[in-house]
Amino acid sequence: MWMHHHRRRSTGQPHDGPPDGHGPEWPAEDWHKRRRFFMRRFAGVFVFAVLSAILLLVGLIMLAVRFSGSSIGTAELTLIAACVAVPFLFGILMVGGFAFSRLGSPLADLMAAADAVAAGDLSARVPERGRGNMARLAARFNRMTAELERAEQTRRNLTADVAHELRTPLHILQGNLEGVLDGVYQPSDDHIAAMLDETRLLARLVDELQTLSLAEAGELPLHRRALPAADLLADVAARFAPAAADTGVALEVIDAGAALAVTVDPDRLDQALSNLVGNALRHTPAGGRVTLSAQKAPSGVEIIVSDSGAGIDPADLPFIFDRFWRGDRARTRGSGAGLGLPIARRLVEAHGGRIIANSAPGVGTTMTVWLPATEPA
Repeated sequence: MWMHHHRRRSTGQPHDGPPDGHGPEWPAEDWHKRRRFFMRRFAGVFVFAVLSAILLLVGLIMLAVRFSGSSIGTAELTLIAACVAVPFLFGILMVGGFAFSRLGSPLADLMAAADAVAAGDLSARVPERGRGNMARLAARFNRMTAELERAEQTRRNLTADVAHELRTPLHILQGNLEGVLDGVYQPSDDHIAAMLDETRLLARLVDELQTLSLAEAGELPLHRRALPAADLLADVAARFAPAAADTGVALEVIDAGAALAVTVDPDRLDQALSNLVGNALRHTPAGGRVTLSAQKAPSGVEIIVSDSGAGIDPADLPFIFDRFWRGDRARTRGSGAGLGLPIARRLVEAHGGRIIANSAPGVGTTMTVWLPATEPA
């Protein structure tokens, strides 16, 4: 069974929004204060624009009458201007009110939400009203803040997970060294070997984190060359054959795909396949079976690693490629740091490929690695 650290993702529940439930989802008092400030400014500009338009219209009417040489008196001229200005004013108010409701209120929400995000509140959201440009802008803003919130949560999880993974080997080293200094026991070969194992574990963890970070950033150097898929499978199977024999698991290459070739970095892809096979062996009981095969696929080649282990719980399947994910039954230090599958996925993706996991509890797990037949541009 492929198991990783059981850590559920944050549900990202937002803060309480305004009472009507239509505004951005952060504390209501701050939201109303920011919104009122913007609405007052918007209303002031609108009133100034309306009054300026009316005065300009009346002035133009008066000038037109004066220059036309008409004998209309001041009272009549004022009445004419009023008859024209009043309908114009109502029209402006109707158009302005419509524009205000369609533009002013959503824009106020958006500006207040942007201020909240700038202040560090990544839970801010804006209502997506209507179907116009403002609704599309609101939807994109919400997607952006959701991605920022997820990235921040991932960063926090990573920091906590790295600290957790480093703590145990450091405590073991510290305890052994303090025991030697205090004279509790002599630095025997067994104690030195145990401490050396912990330093190797720390070094491996650091190397895995560096590899994963480079792959995620798209900065992992790849030295590609064409080679038969059968050679990749044979090398991985030969490396894990002793470990499989020790645990009583049959490790077999059932179809090497002798005629298939891929253009890859042999070392990096070997690392990815080794992570998959290592996971399969760890979670396949004695008497079980792990198989490797390769086959032609649309526009590429598929390399398949299957095991007859206990399988993965359907609730866990979406998370198995997350950093430091280990299932409940694998919460042992011997099962690794929970970086094997994330690294395998990133290495395969760096080659332009992908990994698909299929599993059924009680049946086993199949990892399918699809690789393009030629080097991607």
